[in-house]
Amino acid sequence: MKQTQLIKGVLEGCVLAIIAQKEVYGYDLMQALKHRGFTTIVGGTLYPLLVKLERNGDLASRTKPSPAGPNRKYYRLTPQGTQTLTEFSQQWTQLKGNVDQILTEALTHDEPQP
Repeated sequence: MKQTQLIKGVLEGCVLAIIAQKEVYGYDLMQALKHRGFTTIVGGTLYPLLVKLERNGDLASRTKPSPAGPNRKYYRLTPQGTQTLTEFSQQWTQLKGNVDQILTEALTHDEPQP
């Protein structure tokens, strides 16, 4: 299975989690994702996601001058974005637990618990 298929399902939550830490612009966000192992993320994936999150009310943005080059669009979480991140975290924890249990059973050949 390709890792990119798995990443698409969790990228939104990871983007919200990084932005929750500090206001960030697109290129900086992409570098933060790559630094954390999301090396296959490209602008064509990230920027439409940022637009979607802003349109849905999870992010707000403002344009600020750049020390070099054109102005930059900085993103921050809205209160709704904070709630969305909390919900993602809860869902991720449950999903991770379920997958871990199944993998442990499969790799140790334990009988599944009813």
